[in-house]
Amino acid sequence: MMSPTTTATATATAAAFLSAAPASSSSTHRRRSRLPAISASLPSEEPLLIRAARGEDGLPRPPAWMMRQAGRYMASYQALSKRHPSFRERSETTDLIVEITLQPWHAFAPDGVILFSDILTPLPAIGVPFDISESKGPVIQSPVRTEEQVRELVPIDLDKLQFVGESLKILRSEIDGKAALLGFVGAPWTIATYVVEGGMTNTYTNIKRMCHTAPNVLRGLLSHLAEAISDYIIYQVNSGAQCIQIFDSWGGQLPPHVWEQWSKPYIRQIVAKIKTECPHIPLVLYINGNGGLLERMKDIGVDVIGLDWTVDMADGRRRIGDGISVQGNVDPAYLFSPLPVLTDEIHRVVKSAGPKGHILNLGHGVLQQTPEEAVAHFFDVTRSLRYDTLFQGQLTEELQPVA
Repeated sequence: MMSPTTTATATATAAAFLSAAPASSSSTHRRRSRLPAISASLPSEEPLLIRAARGEDGLPRPPAWMMRQAGRYMASYQALSKRHPSFRERSETTDLIVEITLQPWHAFAPDGVILFSDILTPLPAIGVPFDISESKGPVIQSPVRTEEQVRELVPIDLDKLQFVGESLKILRSEIDGKAALLGFVGAPWTIATYVVEGGMTNTYTNIKRMCHTAPNVLRGLLSHLAEAISDYIIYQVNSGAQCIQIFDSWGGQLPPHVWEQWSKPYIRQIVAKIKTECPHIPLVLYINGNGGLLERMKDIGVDVIGLDWTVDMADGRRRIGDGISVQGNVDPAYLFSPLPVLTDEIHRVVKSAGPKGHILNLGHGVLQQTPEEAVAHFFDVTRSLRYDTLFQGQLTEELQPVA
């Protein structure tokens, strides 16, 4: 399950990274005059987050980052949004992507820096245009619901996503090994909910109906998305991403046995391809509302399973079992609590997760009104943690020789 790092893999990673410089992007995307030079030498020790994702022993503390750590709660992001009110512009312009991604890195120094983007960003590259309305969110004018529409989808055109590759290369250079650079994608089922419904939905009526009335059409759509998403992940990795999180944000809207049929096989298809093409890259799977799915998730092949805030960390760890790392799962609402209460909750979650294979995170994205002071405190507390203090007795017992 956990892929060991080898010298050959590191060399191949460096070679792929160096050779993946994208061609110039579309004129609609602002560009820097040139991409920064990338050193061929990789750091002798990988970032803490990557080591925790692989379940390595002997880490001093858990690494930490936050889902949606770049975004609307930050004053710097709000100021930038006033100058650039279009979300598509902010998430598809290299300079803006880099600036927004680095805002929390400069402010809080998390152990993971995740690309500022959107799970729907690759849709135009497969022939599904979309807009984003301030009131409605994503809007797809021509939902895909027929066999003919599925046949009209095209293989992903990565030339249309060069702002992603350019941004990742710049970010990898800016971070310079001091944190892990994360990319991300949406899972096929979650992406399909938007493509079929035409945007956001509370009921998922059309796509759930297709499970029963047009199963072959839906399978064709999900298979196409799985192939495109796999290629998109490889592109992110070749551009500098060191870890990839797969968001099956709406997988939890399905009964467990239905998720097993309509979401899991397509995530597994992605994981199998990435583990073949990029075996050194840890994969994280996060499903919102995954309390009923944990036992079904653990054999999917990912390195890390993210727990949402409704799952007890100790119980989640027990249900997932050994050999898989966990991520999470402080309730985002604790960031509104008095700071000592937040400190206690961080300690509780870390102790429940144990001294190995844990990436500290929230159980969901940062909420919009979250005080920046609380986010800073979250990371300050995490940096102060030491496993040898928190688990002194347990670690001592593990080190005792067996008679």
